[in-house]
Amino acid sequence: MTDNSDDLPVSEPALRAATATWVVLSRLRRTLREMPGEGGMSPSQASALVRLDKLGPSSASELAAAEGMRPQSMAKIVTALLEAGYVVRRPDPEDGRRQVISLTEQGRTQRHGDRRARQALLARALQEQCTAQQLQTIVEAMALLEEVAQP
Repeated sequence: MTDNSDDLPVSEPALRAATATWVVLSRLRRTLREMPGEGGMSPSQASALVRLDKLGPSSASELAAAEGMRPQSMAKIVTALLEAGYVVRRPDPEDGRRQVISLTEQGRTQRHGDRRARQALLARALQEQCTAQQLQTIVEAMALLEEVAQP
């Protein structure tokens, strides 16, 4: 998304659309993150798996910073993920004093299964609450937002 803030004034309809989009996407993201994951994982554990999948091997302090939480809280999450077999902890090859956490294949499978479960829950909710025309409108609106999100 480019910043053209100096080029043109923002119209009232564009401002309302931006505000509505921001509010709905924030609420939807929060709702999806709070849904229980497969296998009884907490939202924080599921979120840590997502971060490791996106960022790759990371230290517990890097994960804590990315998640906006205290390192002590992340240590408890990492311990639970280690015990479940979703992650492994190894010495950092570049700094032996530091430990890095990586997803295991089981953790990657869990993470992707969790995403599919959340997508299915959202799809069911959309199906129950929307008409076919409304679903098409959502698809079209998401395509427009995708264009806006492109650099």
